[in-house]
Amino acid sequence: MSLRSALMRVAAQEDLNFLLTNRIPRHAATRFMGWFSKREHPLVRTASIALWRLFCDVDLTDAAEKHFASLHAAFIRRLRDSARTVDRDPNVVISPSDGIVGAFGRIADGQVFQIKGFSYPIADLLGSEADAREWRDGWFVTLRLTAGMYHRFHAPHDLTVEQVRYISGDTWNVNPIALKRVKRLFCKNERAPITVRLGHGPRIALIPVAAILVASIRLPFLDESRNVRAGGEGVRGLSARFAKGEEMGWFEHGSTIVLLAPASCPPVASLREGERIAMGQPLLRMEVSAFPAA
Repeated sequence: MSLRSALMRVAAQEDLNFLLTNRIPRHAATRFMGWFSKREHPLVRTASIALWRLFCDVDLTDAAEKHFASLHAAFIRRLRDSARTVDRDPNVVISPSDGIVGAFGRIADGQVFQIKGFSYPIADLLGSEADAREWRDGWFVTLRLTAGMYHRFHAPHDLTVEQVRYISGDTWNVNPIALKRVKRLFCKNERAPITVRLGHGPRIALIPVAAILVASIRLPFLDESRNVRAGGEGVRGLSARFAKGEEMGWFEHGSTIVLLAPASCPPVASLREGERIAMGQPLLRMEVSAFPAA
């Protein structure tokens, strides 16, 4: 048995996995990882990237760079131009990131599932009852970015960012083991709900949710700083435009994005829970009724 196989068997032990990744000083561990991952000493860089690749399913063949100054630089790597294909159908809303499809389906009276049997209100996720009304009977999709995945997220359609709300919080792990044990987990963690208008169509919400070892959610289009924490908790109104597939921001490590959409934007028929999806692949399909009459 290889070392990696042995480590994976240990990680698969749910009680141990939950203990090691959650029952530790989460904020302190996250701050330390943010500091350590940026060390550029050759020995630290080489050893840390090697350990990362040992523990995680990492594919760097699609990266624009071939050499990285630090583990952090490898985490937030950019893709080479031909690495992803963006679906250009104007009625298709694409996946904003690489990820594993988690819970998805109808939003029932403002409630969604983080995992079977564990529901939570979208008003708590968004930090606003008023904002939640827009999608209370719509659709939701959860995308989980693992530690080895590409960590940047992109515009799911031609869009205008109308609002960003920063909500400080905890840094629970967002893996399936934690989702089965921590109720309303996404509502406890740090997050930054982003409300966007799709072209001339409906509004959807993208909610990047931080997790343990995620030093920050980065949104370069915010005026005050690339770090979404910089302006403190609250709402920023703005009008930032993005083309479909254009980069919007990134996580410092793996995490989760939850999308909320109106009833006129259901998931594509091919979507399956537990399957991997790449940035640019179809995620939702806008019905003709989603567009206002000319």
